[in-house]
Amino acid sequence: MVGIKEWDIVARKSYGSDIFFRVIKLFTGADGKNYARLKGLDMRLEATALVEDLIKVEQIEINQYWHTCQLKNMDKMKHIFVRREEYRKEALGRATKSNMDQIESFDLPGTLVHIDGDREYLDMCMTSYKQLNMECYGYHIDEDKQAEKVIDILTEHRPDMLVLTGHDGLVKGAKEEEYRDIKKYHNSQHFINGVKAARIYEKSRDDLVIFAGACQSYYEALLAAGANFASSPRRVLINAYDPVFVMEKVAYTSIYDPIPLKDVIASTVTGFDGIGGVEAPGMQHEKVLARGY
Repeated sequence: MVGIKEWDIVARKSYGSDIFFRVIKLFTGADGKNYARLKGLDMRLEATALVEDLIKVEQIEINQYWHTCQLKNMDKMKHIFVRREEYRKEALGRATKSNMDQIESFDLPGTLVHIDGDREYLDMCMTSYKQLNMECYGYHIDEDKQAEKVIDILTEHRPDMLVLTGHDGLVKGAKEEEYRDIKKYHNSQHFINGVKAARIYEKSRDDLVIFAGACQSYYEALLAAGANFASSPRRVLINAYDPVFVMEKVAYTSIYDPIPLKDVIASTVTGFDGIGGVEAPGMQHEKVLARGY
């Protein structure tokens, strides 16, 4: 395995070097060939590739790649804060007939637990939650352990929202007619188990809003298990920040306003091909405070 080492940043030649990965494991397969286990830098994807199909990415390309990713993230953030201000004015208009210039308001958004199978992605998301003024309790737990721990975590924090994510993917060579076969997915069964366990804690989709899944996850089964939002309807890759932007929309929408699905998906990086779900309630309690109090 000369030339490629664990923790190198690489791309797959057979896929046109479209996605950058980190090498997390090198091993020899039963066929005697050298393989690498990969995880996406900004896509919630795990994959296995022949080492001979990999090309090491130069640092300047990595910097450019991250720069592009951060620009997309910053653009979403800007839209979020503009939308919040517009929504705040609308909410104040509903709450009072007085001159809005004489009224101060503050937000009480919903609280969140985020359980992630990838520590780096969890750290990235936690930074974004902080920037978005969201109260989030983050846990790094491997996908196959999430179901057995989620109830205790929910009981401790009693959140309004839950994210169960990490890495996933279809096994190599899976065909569209096999998309309903759970055995064709790396981690979808673990996410399904996690959702089912969370629904033992809270049955109502209105009282606990759940996002579950990662790249190419078994979307229909996740919704059937009890998720409000899931990936991936078209079995495409999703961005590391997509769960953040979905839950931000829920957290900062009034409890009196059902959220049209199109508005939730519009806030994501990946869009309708990668994220879907059902109509969900907002989780923000609106408060106003008159000047001088």
